[in-house]
Amino acid sequence: MGSTAASVLIILLLTVVPAVFAVTYQVGDVAGWTSGIDYTTWVTGKTFRVGDTLEFKYGPSHSVSVVNKASFDTCDSSRATQSFSGGNTKINLTTVGTIHFICPTPGHCLGGMKLAVPVLAATPSPATPSPKSPPLAPRSPRKPKTQPPSASPPANGSTSESPAPSPSSLSSTTPSPSNAAFKGVMVSYGMMGLTMLLMFVAIS
Repeated sequence: MGSTAASVLIILLLTVVPAVFAVTYQVGDVAGWTSGIDYTTWVTGKTFRVGDTLEFKYGPSHSVSVVNKASFDTCDSSRATQSFSGGNTKINLTTVGTIHFICPTPGHCLGGMKLAVPVLAATPSPATPSPKSPPLAPRSPRKPKTQPPSASPPANGSTSESPAPSPSSLSSTTPSPSNAAFKGVMVSYGMMGLTMLLMFVAIS
């Protein structure tokens, strides 16, 4: 569900961003599309991109024709790819390259009523930064192993040696072989039980 919502949001952003940055240029500014205007100077300093719009406002004696470079240079409107009239024409810039416009009324193009608009690619939207991974927690330093305190010598400086155990005491403290074997078996069973418990916890 979350990935679907994110995909829809990205599509909406890609649709809206070009519309937000698109610009509408009124050809000739206040004067509009008419005779006596230097449209080469009007284009200077402007940046036209795909997605922008050219708006032609003109009187009844004018119209707009889209032509190629050769027809633009010779003011030939007979091979126009598009022609517009009506006093208010909006042309969306959809391709990269130079688009040429002339007024087909006889004498108007030769008088300077012609416009060449260089169109650049649309402005790319800023890249979204990828989320940074959280920093790793610093490892806690290992505590140095502490040596057990050494036994302090007696105050009088003399060392006392414990008497060697007598054979009778050794026989009383040494476990019989049967007891040692029994304890070894019990320890083995205890280790097996602990191992099985740990395996069960790990599986669950």
